[in-house]
Amino acid sequence: MSAAAGTRALRLPRLLSAGPSALIGGGIVLVVVLAAVFAPWIAPHDPLAVSIENSLLPPGGTFLLGTDQAGRDVLSRLIWGARISLMVSLLAVVIGMTCGIVTGLVAACYRQTWIEQVIMRCMEAVASIPLLIWAVALLGILGVEPIVVRGLSFGNEWKLLVLIGLLYTPTLTRIMHDVAVGEIAADYVKARRIQGVSTLSILLGDVLPNCMGPLVVQGTLLVAIGVVVEASVSFIGLGVQPPTPSWGSMLADSRNYIFSSEWWLPVFPGLAISLTVIGFNLLGDGLRDLLDPRHASRGIAG
Repeated sequence: MSAAAGTRALRLPRLLSAGPSALIGGGIVLVVVLAAVFAPWIAPHDPLAVSIENSLLPPGGTFLLGTDQAGRDVLSRLIWGARISLMVSLLAVVIGMTCGIVTGLVAACYRQTWIEQVIMRCMEAVASIPLLIWAVALLGILGVEPIVVRGLSFGNEWKLLVLIGLLYTPTLTRIMHDVAVGEIAADYVKARRIQGVSTLSILLGDVLPNCMGPLVVQGTLLVAIGVVVEASVSFIGLGVQPPTPSWGSMLADSRNYIFSSEWWLPVFPGLAISLTVIGFNLLGDGLRDLLDPRHASRGIAG
């Protein structure tokens, strides 16, 4: 058996040994992702179709999760809202991961120089203010109007995901820097330098792959944070704008019905946000156990 095949053979039992919580989290995430991807085909109704005669219908019959004050199907809006929430959260992590890897590698490569000090102090300054406060303040300054670039219109969700991605950069930079410093000081890196391999090749071909474990785990957890941030700013009217369905805006629209008999309006969007966040957190915990070398060594020794 080759080394690669042996690694794959060991990874499956390690994945299963991560525990039921990781499998439950992965299952929740899979359901949400499938709902977002196949929203046009699985949503039973048009999420934007207004039907006043069907307003505030309770769950059951034609409308499985009821309707809102405009007669729109709650289930269809939840399914389409998953697409917005995941798009913002996942793309924000991609942006943050890219920026964090670059800045973290540069800071680690120029350790104990003014370059490292400038990068890390700037990251600490940004991270000193909570992400949600940054998001609310900057979106309030930028406004909610779409941005038009060469005839292409970008809605508020695009501003939101870019902003969140940039605000993820300090956290991912610190992780990348701390892990890369240890890797750069390792013996294999010294051996590669003796062989005449360029610094860029060492960083991208050797150091970066060995740093991806903690980054992937943190990225998974940041997706959950992105879901909450997107819902929060949409709740106060600075995020995704009506009539586009969003879990946060659905919660905002249901504020007047919290203490009335229309219980389904706040319950189902809140449940969607909670389950999605729990799913990504459980999946992140499972990935941490899976990618932790100490966990792997215990599994092999057992």
